Amino acid sequence: MTELDPLIVTIGMFGTMFLMLMMGAPLAWSLLTVGLGFAYTLWGAGSIELLTLSSFAALDNFLLVALPMFIFMGLMLERSGITDDLFEMMNKLMGQTPGGLGVGTVIVCALIAAMAGVSGAATVSLGVIALPAMLKRGYDKKLATGTIMAGGALGFLIPPSLLMILYAFLAKESVGKLFAAGLIPGLMLAGIYILYILIRSRITPSLAPALSEEHQVDWRGKVASLKALILPGALIATVLFCIITGITAPSEASAIGAAGSILCAAIYRTLNLKMLKEVLISTTKLMGMLIWITIAAIFFSKVYIGLDAGFILEELIEDNDVAPIYVIMIMLACYFVLGMFLDDFAIVFITVPLFVPIVESLGFDTIWFAILFIVSMQSAYLTPPFGYNLFYMRSVAPPEVTIYDLYKAAVPFILLQMLGLALLLIFPGIALWLPELLYG
Repeated sequence: MTELDPLIVTIGMFGTMFLMLMMGAPLAWSLLTVGLGFAYTLWGAGSIELLTLSSFAALDNFLLVALPMFIFMGLMLERSGITDDLFEMMNKLMGQTPGGLGVGTVIVCALIAAMAGVSGAATVSLGVIALPAMLKRGYDKKLATGTIMAGGALGFLIPPSLLMILYAFLAKESVGKLFAAGLIPGLMLAGIYILYILIRSRITPSLAPALSEEHQVDWRGKVASLKALILPGALIATVLFCIITGITAPSEASAIGAAGSILCAAIYRTLNLKMLKEVLISTTKLMGMLIWITIAAIFFSKVYIGLDAGFILEELIEDNDVAPIYVIMIMLACYFVLGMFLDDFAIVFITVPLFVPIVESLGFDTIWFAILFIVSMQSAYLTPPFGYNLFYMRSVAPPEVTIYDLYKAAVPFILLQMLGLALLLIFPGIALWLPELLYG
């Protein structure tokens, strides 16, 4: 095999991949085509054997069993009617306060994040349920949509998170540690959003007015509304307790969550054969996409590293004597830019095999870096022009809410996410305190 310059390999492989993506090719086929093309050109027929071996290696991990189970759990809970009851509960508890409905929406988003593990579930669900309610009560459309989009992105950070499971799989990290590390930052970001909404509604009450007196309920009604929290709260607490304390592996805990979600739907009397079939088909489709991306991305990484190009970043850092913290900031800037054009699954598969070894060699805690990465992915889902939550929201928003309104709505919440990211950079203990307490 002819020795190739690592820079040429990097430009060739990544440039071709991005070109195919811009032409509309699916991510999995872009990664697989580029990886196989470079491998076959340089190694001939042996590249087919490498593809076969890497495919088996990619899927020979019991951790992957947790993915379809958590996807199933989230979809089942989303369609069971729990979201409607949770929002109605928050409406009764917080509605009498200016901005209270927005605060309640963030809290419900955090709860849905803990049930579903993905961003789109909370954004679409509350876009259908909460957005009309807020607009009807006189909320500013940019504040209302921005609140739902930012709250929906909490699904990346608050466990159980599918992105955390994929990160743990690629970086060979403990899922339990990642879940523990994401809990406090997730609650911190939710708290930052809540504080922002309360401050803005206090300064300008017309942006988020309180409910009129006839729509408010007394303390008995508020206490009665809390029953909506019992089922989802018990299920979330059980799953997280099992994983974080080590009573079960993530795979077994995900099975408990899947079974619990069926029980919740049965109690809500929304479980039927049609619903179960739809959830199973949706789970299969999403899991099929993830498996193809997993195979293609791992093969792409093996080819890239096999061509000795994986060390180009380390060499650039050493040659230019860049301070370690600036290296982390450059990586986060890369995530911010990539997030404008690619989804979270693409970014995690492309960058984690390259960045994590560098973070480790620089002496940083890789669990801490994982949380920085996941917070960056929240920003990616709000960042124009292709932030996914922007389009999720547009698909359910009324006609008077334009895509440009959504772009403007996202800006203050992106800045709040940057604030959260800065706090995590300056105070790593925010992410590391709980895993160190639980795991030593």
